[in-house]
Amino acid sequence: MIEVKFSVRTEQGEPNGFDLGDIFIEGEYGAARSDGHVPDQGMMIYPSVTLLLDSLRPLFTGEKKRISFTGTDTSFQLDFKCDKKGLVSVSKNGMLLGKSSLDDLSKAVFQSAKNFAEDNLSGLPAGDAAHSDYLAALRDLHATMTRKQQGRD
Repeated sequence: MIEVKFSVRTEQGEPNGFDLGDIFIEGEYGAARSDGHVPDQGMMIYPSVTLLLDSLRPLFTGEKKRISFTGTDTSFQLDFKCDKKGLVSVSKNGMLLGKSSLDDLSKAVFQSAKNFAEDNLSGLPAGDAAHSDYLAALRDLHATMTRKQQGRD
């Protein structure tokens, strides 16, 4: 099982779509986080989560068996590789963090992104492109998950 958490950093002034934040991901073999590194691996969190959601969809549909995700304006990178049995290995810098089924991984990422949106998106200025892009990526991932559950993917 993989656990994923997104956070926005405090004390950045008025909220905006370019706010810095962090990703924490943990599996049965280890954990990785973008905070606490020198140099800093914090990222523009709203575009980064959007990119992660969009990047994972082809993995969940079977179009791709491997993807690498690098957050926006950071060196923080995660690698996802799906084997023939449908288990996804999640790694950071070649270190295996854990394995998960496609369904469990999609649910974990979706729920974390949804919770993060509920807690943080309303603070962004009206019309901020990061807000609408984030919600579109969340809707697209949810639609992909629904189609897969209904056997249409």
